[in-house]
Amino acid sequence: MVLLILLLALFAAVALLFVGQTWLGWAAPIGAVLLFWGASTSFASTLFWVVAVPFALLALVTGVPTLRRAVFAGALMKALGPILPRMSKTEKEALEAGTVWWDGELFSGQPDWKQLLDFKNQPLTPKERAFVDGPVERLCEMLDDNKIVSSGDLSPEVWQFIKANGFFGMIIPEQYGGLGFSAIAHSAVVTKISSRSVTAAVTVMVPNSLGPAELLLHYGTQEQKDHYLPRLASGEEIPCFALTEPNAGSDAASMTSEGVVFRTQLGGEEVIGIRLNFSKRYITMAPIATVVGLAFKLRDPDGLLGDEPELGITCALIPRNTPGIEIGQRHDPLGMPFMNGPLHGKDVFVPLDTIIGGPANAGKGWKMLMQSLAAGRGVSLPSMSVGAAQMATRAVGAYATVREQFGIPIAKFEGIEERLARIGGLTYAMDAARVLTAGSIDAGEQPSVISAIVKCYLTESMRVVTNDAMDIVGGAGICRGPRNIIAHGYQALPIAITVEGANILTRSMIIFGQGALRCHPFAKDEVACFERRDSAGLEQAFFGHVGFVFQNAARALVHGLTGARFAGTPMSGEAGRYLQQFERMSSAYAFLADTAMGTLGGSLKFRESLTGRLADALSWMYLGTATVKRFHDGGCRKEELPFMRWGCDHALFEIQKAMEDFLANFPYRPIAWGLRLVLFPLGRSYRAPSDALGAKIARAITDGGALREEFSPDVFVPPVTELGLGQLEEAYGAVLEARAVEKVVRDAIKKKHLAKKPGHNLYERALEAGVIGPSQMAVLERANSLRDRSVAVDAFEPGAYAQQAG
Repeated sequence: MVLLILLLALFAAVALLFVGQTWLGWAAPIGAVLLFWGASTSFASTLFWVVAVPFALLALVTGVPTLRRAVFAGALMKALGPILPRMSKTEKEALEAGTVWWDGELFSGQPDWKQLLDFKNQPLTPKERAFVDGPVERLCEMLDDNKIVSSGDLSPEVWQFIKANGFFGMIIPEQYGGLGFSAIAHSAVVTKISSRSVTAAVTVMVPNSLGPAELLLHYGTQEQKDHYLPRLASGEEIPCFALTEPNAGSDAASMTSEGVVFRTQLGGEEVIGIRLNFSKRYITMAPIATVVGLAFKLRDPDGLLGDEPELGITCALIPRNTPGIEIGQRHDPLGMPFMNGPLHGKDVFVPLDTIIGGPANAGKGWKMLMQSLAAGRGVSLPSMSVGAAQMATRAVGAYATVREQFGIPIAKFEGIEERLARIGGLTYAMDAARVLTAGSIDAGEQPSVISAIVKCYLTESMRVVTNDAMDIVGGAGICRGPRNIIAHGYQALPIAITVEGANILTRSMIIFGQGALRCHPFAKDEVACFERRDSAGLEQAFFGHVGFVFQNAARALVHGLTGARFAGTPMSGEAGRYLQQFERMSSAYAFLADTAMGTLGGSLKFRESLTGRLADALSWMYLGTATVKRFHDGGCRKEELPFMRWGCDHALFEIQKAMEDFLANFPYRPIAWGLRLVLFPLGRSYRAPSDALGAKIARAITDGGALREEFSPDVFVPPVTELGLGQLEEAYGAVLEARAVEKVVRDAIKKKHLAKKPGHNLYERALEAGVIGPSQMAVLERANSLRDRSVAVDAFEPGAYAQQAG
């Protein structure tokens, strides 16, 4: 009987905690057990009263908010001091940048699936669609990436076309002469150009990302906007933004570039200005920039602007021809000849009104940069990654169909099929995340954590896809030249991985470090209340946090034991089951993250291997739920189901792996063992996508069906006369057409109407035997001829090779 009462009490506790009744979840079951104990002893046991009275007092104090606050508020202020993280001003500004959106739901343990599924991604407007189908298409037609790389620059005609058609003004409103495009249109443009040329894509995307135009739009004075924005939109002015320094890369806030406010004589008048000394590197567009956005630390030792001598990071806009600026040299970023180079300045004088936003914004540069990066990082490089992935999907699907070894297309080999599946599955998930993120920006969000996620994990996925593509094409990917479709994207991989926040930094420090405070429903309030010494607010946030922890522990345990079958979702079928699994992982993640923060405290931010795994889990939850969202928005079509399943299976497997690796390396082993029992009570639940599922994806991108076109819609497809993808596309079509004739020959062999050997003249013998006719023979001959042409590689005479090698 006692055991039954204890089990019932435990069940009641878990049930109450599961639904969020956290106080009742511990008070009611324990109270019931005590009542049973007391009744069984006629309430005569001294030990009973020794236990019951303190319990009743604790339940009363914690159950009445005013009593709880009076008892615990002061003690919590002292107790939490060593645990809560300390943050510098720059850390605060970085953490507070942007907004919280779907990432907050994933952190909650109970994502609002209706919010996600009801969210409407903004389609391209007619004007935006016309631009993508018109000027963007024509620009791609003008680009010859092999010539661009070997010559070291875009052609003068391409530069003029980009300027004349407003490519540098996509984010600038129409009132200033720009295109005023949405984030999804900006993304579509970059995605398509990326499928054609990395150099052209970087050239177009950087002025539309974090830089002078973005900063002017949000922080510039009206006079600055009126002067610069029309010139930037038309290409009359070419911008660059100089942030990175030799000793301040990932730690950009530690820059040594300095500006000193001083009084001087200029033109016979006494003026107050800034004397700048700086050294920057890796600055895209710098060699040709006509106006330089510069980040530096501003000092005011004489108090000419106020009482603060160290004003902090400031952003200014400076003409290229300002005396003292050294500009024009170029770096060589892995052979990709987009404009990139160093920038130096010695005793450069600029007036105060060069500060973006004027003197009032002196010292506010870091906040400006972080706010701008919160959204901008979510568009450019993710779009470039998807463009590369879609191109790889299209090109390698065709190549694996056209290329034959051992008498069959290499797409039929399971080793190749495995890589094709990963290419197709990742590309589907990547594009889902790209569209969802751009859509959130168009809806007014500045999703800083999500932007960091898609920058890091889409560029990493691009690396996987491109490496797989290179493995499939083999030697054809190694020999550079106009026929090589993969090489330049392969060369450029480390660039995307490194810029706009190196992925090592973003994964190990930014995503969870920012997400833990921004996305958590209580952590940010706890830190804020502690810093302003608000004991009442801290007490309220703390006990809310405690309830949140126990609720997610209960939810993670129940979902783990039941396979999440009782998690409510607005979808049915396989997609609904995946949402249930992601809800389980959301509860598990919230409990795991809270346990890590509660036990490791402020030291957690220095345990980057652990925070990197927490970033992995959060990021794959985002990519996985974005995959379901894409499937839902596409009408839950049966033909898309394998791609959705692959994306979700892969995401859940990666989440599980990240959590298991976290537990295996958590320093407090008894806590890790307990966490494992709660998070994975029945052991591992998820497996990597199956071979059978992968085979369906591989066939979908190689068999000539409609999905191949649908899943590479942003790829520029050149004419069939062009070496590389153009000729490969023609060969692919011819090979597919020839399959029907080949089947006729195979059937004749099976029926003993035609001998299988010798194989070198099989089709000629089929023609002689009347198995096929002349027109069918012509189809086979054309397919074979185009196959041979499309798998050929480039070779150069010595003089031509020197030019090709640059």
